[in-house]
Amino acid sequence: MDVILLERIAKLGQMGETVKVRDGFARNYLLPLGKALRANEANKARFEKERATLEARNLERKSEAQKVADVLNGKSFVVVRAAGETGQLYGSVAARDIADILSADGTNVGRNQIVLHIPIKTIGLHKVELALHAEVSASIELNIARSAEEAARQAKGETLTSADAIYGVDEDALRPEDFFDPEADNDGDDA
Repeated sequence: MDVILLERIAKLGQMGETVKVRDGFARNYLLPLGKALRANEANKARFEKERATLEARNLERKSEAQKVADVLNGKSFVVVRAAGETGQLYGSVAARDIADILSADGTNVGRNQIVLHIPIKTIGLHKVELALHAEVSASIELNIARSAEEAARQAKGETLTSADAIYGVDEDALRPEDFFDPEADNDGDDA
């Protein structure tokens, strides 16, 4: 199906372009959300008549997105979650969780604006991209840790996925003698 784009859409085209897309994509996404019109003579005339309004609205959305990007870009957020000793989370951090964290900070970002292809399932420092507008993006850092203390240690550059990092024990320096008393009576009788 041929459609006229009413706004810039990544990997598809610029505002005003007539592009060929799959019928389902047009019917289920572009047309219902007002991102495109079917390409026919009446709609082409309608687009040309409303072009100035659409460009002004796009510029306004872009400036609002740029303000949000200026606030968020490079910002770090601490997320405290339960995790095992290897750093594997007992749950995950998904786009919905990130949107909740950002809204708690006072920034309104929809979860569809968060570019997260798979949920985060390990502790550590993770970069997350935000697509705030077709032409504006921002990057935030999530510091996912078991506690606020661990988050502070991770922020300094420590890796907290081993017993050494968590408990302060050097696993390589441990010897069997550290666990067993060589002087103990091992002949089996309790006398």
